[in-house]
Amino acid sequence: MKNYETVFILNPVLSEDQMKDTVEKFVKVLKKAKADVVNIEQWGLRKLAYPIQHKSTGFYNLIEFSAAPEVVNTLETEYRRDESVMRFLTISLDKHALAYNERRRKGEFKKDRKPVAKKTREEQEA
Repeated sequence: MKNYETVFILNPVLSEDQMKDTVEKFVKVLKKAKADVVNIEQWGLRKLAYPIQHKSTGFYNLIEFSAAPEVVNTLETEYRRDESVMRFLTISLDKHALAYNERRRKGEFKKDRKPVAKKTREEQEA
């Protein structure tokens, strides 16, 4: 079994419940094919880099899973059949990507940004 990561963008006109049901449908496709779902992330409504189907936003979703290579074809066929999916991309993960994803899930890359104290005019002139 290989490790994969799939990101797909859903149509922004879907309600929150419809979006969650659609994501659950794809998770069921993976589980039915005996894939091991490692992580599911819903990144929410985001602005697109360029318009897709005359839409400028979309619901971004990520699923990490382990499966046989044939499962990817099944999943992508389901993406193509579903009209609410605007774009999708599935990639195979190497050992470095697996390590990175594990660290990202633990929150190692979230920076605690402390506000920088602004200098007053008197401090800048001194």
